[in-house]
Amino acid sequence: QVQLVESGGGLAQPGGSLRLSCAASGFIFGTFAMGWIRQAPGKGLEWVSGMSSDGSTYYTDAVKGRFTISGDGAKLYLQMDSLKPEDTALYYCGKGSSSVAASRIPDYNYWGQGTQVTVSS
Repeated sequence: QVQLVESGGGLAQPGGSLRLSCAASGFIFGTFAMGWIRQAPGKGLEWVSGMSSDGSTYYTDAVKGRFTISGDGAKLYLQMDSLKPEDTALYYCGKGSSSVAASRIPDYNYWGQGTQVTVSS
């Protein structure tokens, strides 16, 4: 069955960096779009970034120029630089239902358990 396991979260200072990883199994990685979704305390789910099976990448405006999504083998990554306190959230890795990356939450049909990112001085 499909499994997604996130890691790499933690505490970072404003302006710092973190690299999230998502280990995927149970499907052929690279044939489906993948993405990162986050949920800040007291707020709803927010799509952060997506990567289509052809390698095309997409970002929400709030993280453009600071975050980079990538994939290698059966792992998805999110390099987060110039972190801000508003990036504090639980970050989920999601598997898309098609090969094309989407920004709609329902287009991700499998999720991991999430990894916590806290940005604070």
